[in-house]
Amino acid sequence: MAYTHEQHLVANHDGQWQNKILPLREQAKVINRWLKLRLETVLPAVMLREHFDMWIVACREYNEDPTFLSLIPEPGMSARRMTILLFHRLADQTVERFVLAKTGIGGDLYKPMWNQALGDQWVNLRAMVEVIQPQRIGINVGHTFAFGDGLSHALYEEMMAALGEKYAARCFGAERLAVGWLETRTEVETIAYEGIMQIAHGVIAEAFSSRIVHPGITTAEDVLWWIRQRFVDLGLKPWFQPDVNIQRKGAERLPADSIILPGDLLHCDVGFAYLRLNTDTQQNAYVLHRDEVDAPQGLKDALKAGNRLQDIVRAEMQLGRTGNEVLKSSRERAIAEGLVPCIYNHPIGYHGHAAGPTIGLYDQQDGVPGRGDYELFDSTCYALELNVHFPVAEWNHQEVVMALEQTILLKDGKTWFLDGRQETLHLIR
Repeated sequence: MAYTHEQHLVANHDGQWQNKILPLREQAKVINRWLKLRLETVLPAVMLREHFDMWIVACREYNEDPTFLSLIPEPGMSARRMTILLFHRLADQTVERFVLAKTGIGGDLYKPMWNQALGDQWVNLRAMVEVIQPQRIGINVGHTFAFGDGLSHALYEEMMAALGEKYAARCFGAERLAVGWLETRTEVETIAYEGIMQIAHGVIAEAFSSRIVHPGITTAEDVLWWIRQRFVDLGLKPWFQPDVNIQRKGAERLPADSIILPGDLLHCDVGFAYLRLNTDTQQNAYVLHRDEVDAPQGLKDALKAGNRLQDIVRAEMQLGRTGNEVLKSSRERAIAEGLVPCIYNHPIGYHGHAAGPTIGLYDQQDGVPGRGDYELFDSTCYALELNVHFPVAEWNHQEVVMALEQTILLKDGKTWFLDGRQETLHLIR
């Protein structure tokens, strides 16, 4: 699915995409409904896949495990003092959910299990483990993924002491369980993600228009701060400082305080979080000269080359392949077609640079040990991030970097763009 600059300007003028953003209270209802569904469907499946019959997530306030905030309901925003979540997979493949915290975590998703007459949290945890008798306990320690390494060293020592030698010997690193939980999207989440990407595209279309950019006055830095402010004003949370940069005929890459002029190629990289799902999007715009009605053909061809690289990577993203395998085969195909590719595709979801297989880094095009060796699973989302170097005839064959980033869904073995991709440059008159 492709969309045009003009279509998004119409949507922006009508305010249709803005109406998708819910008040906080309504957002909380959606998040908790999704969480309940995920705990009942995604978690049992991933625990079974990774052969765990218990998973323990323990953390302290201000030092939360990366998985913790994805596991607690709204309006929770942190652990309280120390909070322990315990998950027990039953024979019927349902999962019991318990919380050991003095104040609980609210809602009915977790059963409070701290009997203070029995002792502290660790004593209560040991008592629960002795009743359940798990054979394989997952704990969040690991060397490859930060998402699976959220148990602090101090809490690890305390937990192992509390469990004792018998049950400590049954504890194993749950990196893959943590990653599987975070990366897997339910059907309703993928449906909603489409609308979230419409919001992202709407803000970019607004930013890359003559309503915001006044050539000869506006700087790239003005635009990036406008985008960040726009997100905040809409009730969205930026997860990194937006980037807007300029490429210009006869010039090296220009600093952010450079004034935008006719003939410039603009590029943005922006992302926000909404309903606990993140966006990460890169698009490009051209500033028309007085006598132009379209961008130079060479710049349009550069965008087509970027689209072709997107198609190649998508075709290579096959279930069961590792990120490094996808990277290698994609680069080989692209180079064989005469492209100059750089691929740094990453998962997206609960985090911006999220859990799942890394498919290249901009400075590691030969593969990423560890994170690139994780395989692709179904019902996962990715920020398809890449660039091509392309000589532009109208710019005396000067190379431009056409960088693109668009959220895609890997579902039923196929990839899908969420709300399309950029196939025409935004035009600023």
